[in-house]
Amino acid sequence: MNFVQGAVEVAGVEARDPIFARLRIEAEQMARSEPDMASVAFSTILDQDSLEAAIIHRLAARLGHPEIPGELIAEAYLDLVGRDPSIGAAFRADIVAVLDRDPACTRFIEPALFFKGFHAIQTHRLAHALWSAGRRDFALYLQSRSSEVFQTDIHPAAPIGKGIFLDHATGLVVGSTAVIEDDVSMLQDVTLGGTGKETGDRHPKIRAGVLIGAGAKILGNIEIGRCSRIAAGSVVLRPVPDHTTVAGVPAKVVGEAGCAEPSRTMNQILASLPYEDGGGI
Repeated sequence: MNFVQGAVEVAGVEARDPIFARLRIEAEQMARSEPDMASVAFSTILDQDSLEAAIIHRLAARLGHPEIPGELIAEAYLDLVGRDPSIGAAFRADIVAVLDRDPACTRFIEPALFFKGFHAIQTHRLAHALWSAGRRDFALYLQSRSSEVFQTDIHPAAPIGKGIFLDHATGLVVGSTAVIEDDVSMLQDVTLGGTGKETGDRHPKIRAGVLIGAGAKILGNIEIGRCSRIAAGSVVLRPVPDHTTVAGVPAKVVGEAGCAEPSRTMNQILASLPYEDGGGI
């Protein structure tokens, strides 16, 4: 391939998929600046023909095990992505969310290769698709394997929207009847759980734009309203209204959310909010 052909190819990728084009540039830069990582850059990104293929290749490498090798996981995921374009759209929304919300992240290649929160969400997308297709044992295997590798436990039945950011991710637990809508951010050690041995619909419903701080526990079939904010360490046992901040054990209303989209600003400081006297919610 000559220089002109190479330039045309790069321009074509940029036009079709600017995120993947930028990821390829970052991979080339990494290969040049860190020769020991060149093989990872090439096998994971530069040798792949799409963002979907690159992310799936990386997940398969991390999830592969003698019981179920990475090649089988990659094959299953590529088949599902080929039949459901919304999965690829979610990949893009999620990787943009990481770059937008994590001040420690300056390149797409960081979540693509290294961030276990991003990898855990993309693994769940495969598990959820398999669960929905009736392949529940494979889905549960991936839940178990993801728990081992990424230290997150997300039941494959739980639907999760796009634009999700798991910061650090360690210790996240999401129950089977939980719902997480678009553009939600959660930090480490968050639990979306039940309150005992009740059956049926028993887990929280997290609406769009919510920020959930580290160590927060949200228990029961309750709704966390749009663009609300759950302070770190809170235990939430009752519904939270839209655009509201709650904090404490049990959680109480401490003010408004303070911004239009808490999940994007990632502001977890409560000092500037007027505290209200009231019972737990």
